[in-house]
Amino acid sequence: MSDTMKIYLTNDAPAAHWGSADVTFTQGQGHIHLQAGDQLRQVQQAARKLRGQGLAAVQLCGNDWDLNSQWAFAQGFATAKGAGEILWSGDAGMQAALNARLDSANFARQLINDTPENLAPVTLATEAAKWLTQIGGDKVSYRIIEGEALLQHKWIGIHAVGRGSERPPALLELDFNPLDADAPVSAALVGKGITFDSGGYSIKASEGMLGMKCDMGGAATVTAALGLAIKSGLNKRVKLFLCCAENLISGHAYKLGDILTYKNGVSVEVVNTDAEGRLVLADGLQAASETGAPLIIDAATLTGAAVMAVGTNYNAIFSPNSDLLAQTQTKASIVAERVWPLPLDPWHKEMCPSAYADTANSRPMKGGGAGGASNAAGFLWRFVSPEAKWLHVDLAAAFADSANDLWAAGATTHGMLTIAALLED
Repeated sequence: MSDTMKIYLTNDAPAAHWGSADVTFTQGQGHIHLQAGDQLRQVQQAARKLRGQGLAAVQLCGNDWDLNSQWAFAQGFATAKGAGEILWSGDAGMQAALNARLDSANFARQLINDTPENLAPVTLATEAAKWLTQIGGDKVSYRIIEGEALLQHKWIGIHAVGRGSERPPALLELDFNPLDADAPVSAALVGKGITFDSGGYSIKASEGMLGMKCDMGGAATVTAALGLAIKSGLNKRVKLFLCCAENLISGHAYKLGDILTYKNGVSVEVVNTDAEGRLVLADGLQAASETGAPLIIDAATLTGAAVMAVGTNYNAIFSPNSDLLAQTQTKASIVAERVWPLPLDPWHKEMCPSAYADTANSRPMKGGGAGGASNAAGFLWRFVSPEAKWLHVDLAAAFADSANDLWAAGATTHGMLTIAALLED
């Protein structure tokens, strides 16, 4: 076989001596044999098998490869040690679109798979700003508010969660503006950027803590989505807010029973320091609301309850706006990502009651109790402008704790394409 193997798609059954194999090899060429059913899933599974057999470079050949099938192959071919080398099929426009996707996904994957030691909160904010500036040039401006300066701006959630670490928490405020200086903001993105989540004093077990370098997956996903949209010609003003902190234990860490009073006056009793994501997102959602953006999208690896509800092949979505939910499902379908709406009603705001504050950040029971993902979304709703259309994405499919037949272990970047498509609309 040559160093770069040519890979073809076919609907033909394999030769009899291959049995029921879905990937065969003939004269140094690979063939993926598709059957009825979810063919994109079959392509991704085949790519995983090919990568597992030691292939690091492939050329996708023939006329049967479209944009989504090639992207499915790329997702299965990628590993935490590298995306491999793929020579795309199709015309120059399709290849450019795939390269833009791959560059954006590689950026997110590298951040999410990086070690917690390498990726401090300020580092995450800086790397995101640097990458977007490389793409958007002078259309991008930003500032990073860190440490005690967060309190001066009344971003008390990010400060509280991150104050237990020696490395300061930070809020990245980034503005992409390809229009006039006073152009209105069309959309605002908010990402959870917990660079490591020990659970704080509500400490996680070791097996639950091992993958918590991925808890900044929301920040990486919205950053990559914005970068992809810019690469694709985005001509709208978009603001990005990354809420970055390490949730660690120390003499300075926030504690159960603390009460945080937010900029909008909402007081929150801390009943679980492992429900920290919603505490930092509350600041980001308020900052996004202050921009006057008519569309606010937040993304976060927020709850295990979402994983229990939709599994790890879907992201859970929430919004009080049914049209936005339908639009998100349509966009996800077009780019071959999977989302599923979970309930969100006004009474979900009241599902984490407190005797001492307006609300608690969870319920004092394992996993936050029944309906935990919806209750978390209800908590976040308190911090969103009622004038904005708001979408909350709970990234159940953002990270694979171990390799499976679709994904290598580590970041998946699932959700990036959907958010980018919503920005481009």
